[in-house]
Parts: sequence; structure tokens; C-alpha cells
Amino acid sequence: MTGRQPAGGATALRLVLGKRLQDLREAAGMSFEDAARALDVTHATIRRMEKAQVGLKVPYVEKLLRCYGITQQSEIDGFLSLVREANRPGWWHRYRDVLPEWFSAFVSLEGEADQIRAYEPHYVPGLLQTEAYATTVLRSGMPHAPAREVERLVSLRLARQELLTREKPPLLWVVMDETVLRRPIGRPNVMRAQISRLIEATASPHIRLQILPFSAGLHPAMYGPFHIFRFPLPELPDVVCAENLIGAAYYEQREDVSAFREALDRMCAQAEPVHRTEALLSGIRKEI
Repeated sequence: MTGRQPAGGATALRLVLGKRLQDLREAAGMSFEDAARALDVTHATIRRMEKAQVGLKVPYVEKLLRCYGITQQSEIDGFLSLVREANRPGWWHRYRDVLPEWFSAFVSLEGEADQIRAYEPHYVPGLLQTEAYATTVLRSGMPHAPAREVERLVSLRLARQELLTREKPPLLWVVMDETVLRRPIGRPNVMRAQISRLIEATASPHIRLQILPFSAGLHPAMYGPFHIFRFPLPELPDVVCAENLIGAAYYEQREDVSAFREALDRMCAQAEPVHRTEALLSGIRKEI
């Protein structure tokens, strides 16, 4: 998946199933070309199935399982049941009229991760935005979008935040540039309310916020925002999403993920410690 995005409806489960298909193929001593001949498709299709870049078709998967030496029907039925579950549209499907394909994958990974680490140089992370702040940001970034589209996207952003209040929320660990808090977003009352929301978040045991001050100087991630998702499923590797102006790239290769993780670790060391965040936020709020 390096540098590419998974299919729009991709879920962590689909990524796991793709990895299992890869393991079964390799255990059977079959190449991409061998598997492709069994389905009468191109070898690229097999690669995309294993990397969750396309949906998993039940007839294809069943045929592959038999080709890979799986003979017990109960085992095949169990695998196919998981395929059907993985292909089921997520809750965000109801926002498909405004949801870009690349971001559909992001929402899915976000919702299934048990740890989310992020670097944000420009905005408060979507999971911590107030409604007024989110509206202002989206209107600025989409100046030609109809008001209804912006409203739908704000609604989606607020719906995503529900994962922070579920029974077992993920650990959210964010490093934000001081720029995020100093750049005016909307009227002063919008920024004050947003910073108050961040102060509230610091009280949560599942949220860690660190501010990277101007005085820290240069750091390893001057290129832009990114997220690192970690999952409770042992078969699933960490996944990085690096955003850009028109979309995002997803990375799962160990060396790529390690580069992002090392950069973020270095920034955590450069940033103010977590226990200082509330006081720093309170000071900035007084200045607005």
C-alpha cells in the first residue's frame, strides 16, 4: 500500500484478510501470476486484493482459498463470512455524497485503531474541533462549495468525534505546532471556544496533547501533517496517512512507517511535555 490509498470502503478487517490471503498464497508456494491464472485475472488484481486496494469478491476469494489448499468447508465459510463483513458499508457511507474516496479510507482506519498519533502544523485535529471552528475551516478550504455540502462535512466531522467517548476509546496523541493556536480562525470567540475545548481534552486519560513551540526551531516533519494508526489486530501493521492539498498517501511498509514514527518521536521530545499543555493553552486563550 506504500504511497497509495486503499479502496474507499477499506476497513482494518479487509486489510487483515488481504494479508491472510497473501500468507496463504506464499505458504502454497504460488506467485501472483499463479493465483491470477486461477481466477483468469491479471496479477495486478491479486496484488490489489492483498493490499485492500479493491473490494474482496466472495467468488474470487473462495476460489483462491481452494487453490491455496484450504479444503475444510467450515474454514472456507468462516473466511467468507469475514469477507462479507469487511465489505459491509461503514456508518460513514451515509456521507458518500460529500466524502472523498481517500478520506473514506481515513475514517475507517481512524475508527478501528486503538492508537492514533498525529502531527498537525495547520489546524486543530478534526477529532477535537468545535462545530464553529470546523465550519470556519471547511468554508475557508472549500470557498466554492455549496453551504449544504459544508454542513454535511461538519456533521461528518462531529460524528467522527464519537469514537473518543465510546466504551474503549483509542489513545489520541497529537503534536501541534504553536502556529495552530496563534493563527486566527474566524472571530476571537471561535478561537477561545476551541482552545477551551482543547483544555477540556487534556483532562482525558485517552488524550495527550503536546505543543511544539516556535522556539523549538526546525524539526523532522516540516513537510506537512500526518497520522499514524495502530490496531489491536496483530496481523495488521501500522498505517500512516500523509495528507496533501488534493488527497493523501497511505504507507504500511515497515521502513516507511518507521521514518514517520521516528520523526514524531523526535518532535515529541522537542515539544513541551504533556503536563505543561493545559497551562500553555490557558495562557494563549487569555491573549485572544
